[in-house]
Amino acid sequence: MQGRVIKVSGPLIVAENMGDSKMYDVVKVSELGLIGEIIELRGDKASIQVYEETAGLGPGEIVVSTEAPLSVELGPGLIESIYDGIQRPLNKLVEACGDRIARGVYVPSLDHEKVWAFKSTRKVGDKIEQGDIIGTVQETAIVLHKIMVPFGISGEIIEIKDGDFNIDQTVAVVKTEKGNVDVSMCQKWPVRRGRPFKEKLPPNSPMITGQRVIDTLFPIAKGGVAAVPGPFGSGKTVVQHQLAKWADAEIIVYVGCGERGNEMTDVLNEFPELVDPKSGQPLMKRTVLIANTSDMPVAAREASIYTGITIAEYFRDMGYNVAIMADSTSRWAEALREMSGRLEEMPGEEGYPAYLGSRLAEFYERAGMVRTLGSSDTVGSVTAIGAVSPPGGDLSEPVSQATLRIVKVFWGLSASLAYKRHFPAIDWLISYSLYSDRLADWFSDNISPEFLSLRAFAMKVLQEESELDEIVRLVGIDALSSKDRLTLETARTIREDYLHQNAFHDIDTYASMEKQFKMLHLINKFFVEGNQSLGKDVDLDDILKIKARDKVGRCKYIEEKDLAQFDIIEREMEAELKALESEGGLIDA
Repeated sequence: MQGRVIKVSGPLIVAENMGDSKMYDVVKVSELGLIGEIIELRGDKASIQVYEETAGLGPGEIVVSTEAPLSVELGPGLIESIYDGIQRPLNKLVEACGDRIARGVYVPSLDHEKVWAFKSTRKVGDKIEQGDIIGTVQETAIVLHKIMVPFGISGEIIEIKDGDFNIDQTVAVVKTEKGNVDVSMCQKWPVRRGRPFKEKLPPNSPMITGQRVIDTLFPIAKGGVAAVPGPFGSGKTVVQHQLAKWADAEIIVYVGCGERGNEMTDVLNEFPELVDPKSGQPLMKRTVLIANTSDMPVAAREASIYTGITIAEYFRDMGYNVAIMADSTSRWAEALREMSGRLEEMPGEEGYPAYLGSRLAEFYERAGMVRTLGSSDTVGSVTAIGAVSPPGGDLSEPVSQATLRIVKVFWGLSASLAYKRHFPAIDWLISYSLYSDRLADWFSDNISPEFLSLRAFAMKVLQEESELDEIVRLVGIDALSSKDRLTLETARTIREDYLHQNAFHDIDTYASMEKQFKMLHLINKFFVEGNQSLGKDVDLDDILKIKARDKVGRCKYIEEKDLAQFDIIEREMEAELKALESEGGLIDA
């Protein structure tokens, strides 16, 4: 079917004679073959968002429908790839047309010539169903790529072979009710449709990130959803980089959606150099990057989120725990607003389309822990973490509010903390996690039954500090009792020595759950025993001068292999406080 352009409005074109088209069909526009997608149908007229620059297009240009939705290629070769918003490999585009992407250039998403070593895990005569794993390919040193039976195919294997194949060659033949079906290592999937699964499971284990403020106070579950809103310069990107590096997810999908080009350049330069702490290999060996900078066509920005979540679901179906970072959903929402305005739709709040909330929900609801298709009882998860960039840090704007109604973890970044050089700048007074109660059993069973009470202690002290700060500002610190001053000092220790974490320090950049527990236990011990000493008429200044207190402040730099030092510091603290009590607080520390 061939239509004709009758209107061009930036990335939106309107074509007539498109009556047989379907919503979200991909079309080729003009002799250049620009890629577009139908987003509205009225009679025989179709509104098409074009994923490439439309300069020079005019009425009368031809429009040809491919009669297929926007889809991604899924197979060996995804890991370590760097794509644009519609899964065009940027390294191949550079080879084809230089530093600036030329219009109408077609490059396959995966390398169809490269040969992979396929090892079968099934044999002739096996009964299989959709989602079953029939073989593996060692894609990188870290990732074992599992070849799955495509959706809609089930039957008996009548041929399967080991050896070296490209992704288009047949590795197995399945006898189905409708005849024999050839299975290759590549499959396609439409990006706007979630990949199917057997059952969605309730999240019951945390995704450990090594960031103390997250793991201790505001944990996220595997298969959970989180938002990281914050104003310019508050550290959203650094938080996501830390999560990409340290979170215990086996696959990372990083989507740079409408971000500044220099930020994406940093990501593209840093990720190949970062070392995966679990394997010692470069972090890129388990990462897929999707780069869609703010100067790229706005329509492709809208598609990039769906491209990323579809790739994440594909690895989830293999049984992996996947984390997808979307930076930032605000830029994605701005692309929605621009396209909605060009469609002349009735605007909602602040010009965003009325369906903003439902589109955000469509994305975040594709996260989760699921029991995958297939005869084996495989469980995989997709954890979605979206950055939000509210203008001026105003969390009452529509994107932030629509996101908060969907996500269960809110890591609110604070400009004032960032200006004080406190990173991660997650404000403990406005952030929350609705997974805390659900994960309580896991923390009690796997870390310590005391862990939950320590978390409550930390939050209580930080809340009390906020209240005491008001009094200090009004009448001065001398008006406070010794117990209140000890609370303030303990809160300062929690803030500066526990919650503050240096992403560029070799030891402090990551803290295991055991180390986090021991650090918090030590701070709590100082607070409890300090209060007991105050009750025995020991002077507060003497308590604050004990040598063990300085060691508590520096314990974040204790290496994971030397955690026994925490017990030594605790014994020293007890001995020093007991000495103060026995001498009536007169000891000169």
